Amino acid sequence: MNVRPADPRSHADSEFHFSEQPQLSEELRMLREQVRRFVEKEVVPHGEAWEREGKIPREIYRRMGALGFLGIRHAAEYGGTDMGPLASMVWAEELGRSTFGGFTSSVLVHTDMSAVHITLRGTPEQKQKYLPAIIRGETICSIAVTEPDAGSDVAGLKTRARRDGDSWVINGSKMFITNAVYGDILIVAARTDPAAKGSRGISLFIVERTTPGISVTKLDKHGWLCSDTAEIGFRDVRIPAGNLLGEENRGFYGIMETFENERICIGGICAGESAKAIELTTNYVKNRQAFGGPLWNQQAVRLKLASLATKAAAARALAYHAAELVEAGKPCPREVSMVKALSPEVLHEVVHGCLQLHGGTGFMRGTPIERMVRDARVLTIGGGATEVMLEEVAKRM
Repeated sequence: MNVRPADPRSHADSEFHFSEQPQLSEELRMLREQVRRFVEKEVVPHGEAWEREGKIPREIYRRMGALGFLGIRHAAEYGGTDMGPLASMVWAEELGRSTFGGFTSSVLVHTDMSAVHITLRGTPEQKQKYLPAIIRGETICSIAVTEPDAGSDVAGLKTRARRDGDSWVINGSKMFITNAVYGDILIVAARTDPAAKGSRGISLFIVERTTPGISVTKLDKHGWLCSDTAEIGFRDVRIPAGNLLGEENRGFYGIMETFENERICIGGICAGESAKAIELTTNYVKNRQAFGGPLWNQQAVRLKLASLATKAAAARALAYHAAELVEAGKPCPREVSMVKALSPEVLHEVVHGCLQLHGGTGFMRGTPIERMVRDARVLTIGGGATEVMLEEVAKRM
């Protein structure tokens, strides 16, 4: 059945946005508008060049720092604005609308997946030493947890740190580490009690990337081309004893706490990317002429986009719900795991469906939708694979 739309208006390009969340304060709505303007002006026009270069210029971090974006999860005394998980959700969603997953991932690793460890667990001296420059965008931060044999299974990590006088000595390796090539600070997870089993005996450390004994090998990826991802080797890397971050042998719990925020951010990324993919595709099919008129006139096309938009809206609502629970201080490991399990899978369906509606054009390198398909794939893996997240949900049923 092929029925034309009841109200066939102009097919001029238009933006697609989900309805605003009712729980957002005026401050968060302002944050959304500011980030959206920044992304449109400072990221979208340059993202393709960054993809070709395989590198994000440090200047863009300094610009974000000057606008206060890099400090939303840090205290005002260090230059931040001390906002919560809902701010991270808004921030991630608007970065996702850029369509450049590599840029989005690198920035969120800096703001919400690594530097927050210092705010949550750092000593006053550590905070004063590192946070101001991190918030200004002068120091770029990374999180080094994943290993060649320990990805979603964090408890299986093998990197060791042993105390030697007034130092810690680190040996081991990390894999798939974002911001490791061009960044400055690594938050490293290492086993400090070799006799402990599983999640016990793991600690966190602040490690400067230029410390002797660190080797960094840049990796070539399927997507996220503008972000730098690397394998890191630690060979007798000696750091001051004062670089222990948080309580010794309790690092696993810090990792899990920050994973909660990371998974909310991934929900935000997926919401932003889904909305932008639907917007790009809707505009494309309203202007693409085929079968005697715009593709939009084909009922199958309209219903496909409507179905994708509905699923994306549902996943987004779940992510905001989880962020609201965390902001209220309510334990919600089940809901956060649901977000990580659902949102990337929905995004995967959205971008693949949108590429199909672009036809041959969507298969061409240099088109946003082709890049978004490549970039979306890793979100079902990083931060906890879908299967692992579903197991976490099942444990709480």
